[in-house]
Amino acid sequence: MDAGEILERYRQGDRAFSGLKLVEIELLQANVSGADFSHSDLRQSRLGRTHFTQGNFTRADLSEALLWGADFTDTQCAQVQLRDADLSGAVFVRADLTDANLIKAILCGVNFQDANLSQALLIDADLRPSSDQQTNLIGANLQGANLSYAQLSGAQMARVNLSGAKLCRAQLGQSFRVDAPRTDLSGANLQGADLSYANLTGAMLQGANLQGADLTGAILDQADLTGATLPDGLSQD
Repeated sequence: MDAGEILERYRQGDRAFSGLKLVEIELLQANVSGADFSHSDLRQSRLGRTHFTQGNFTRADLSEALLWGADFTDTQCAQVQLRDADLSGAVFVRADLTDANLIKAILCGVNFQDANLSQALLIDADLRPSSDQQTNLIGANLQGANLSYAQLSGAQMARVNLSGAKLCRAQLGQSFRVDAPRTDLSGANLQGADLSYANLTGAMLQGANLQGADLTGAILDQADLTGATLPDGLSQD
């Protein structure tokens, strides 16, 4: 099936595209909102600026796909394969990416507002400078990921693995809103992470491992470091 057939079926009211083999398909700047691509093979496809809002990509394979600027708002993407995919500028507002594979994915400028990325694999992913405010990253693996300048205020990051990650100048602190949630990094593995000049104001870092982390110029005002393992020479006072 090619892009023309998909669009024609969609125009006729069909939304069921589950389990199809659509490798290297080109579907650019289209609107297929609400379509079900779960379990489909979309490896190396070109899907830039296409609207997939309220769709379903559960267990779909989008490895090495080009998805720059695509809109996945309110989309089901649990266990989706996005390894080595280019998602620059994509929108995943309120999307469910539980257990998603985003290893080495390009996620520059992606909007993950209120998205669920719990248990997701983001090893060596490039998230500069993404917007992840109030995102659920509980238990996610971001080992070696680049989060420099990322906006992570209010994100839920308990038990996240950020060992060796780059968080230079990232915004991990509480925003200025009176009711703003605190960034939860309790139990996180930040061993060897680059947190230079990062804003960690009010962050919850109870039990976090910061051994070997670079905290040069980092702002830790009102951060909770109870039980945290700190770099040599840094105290909790």
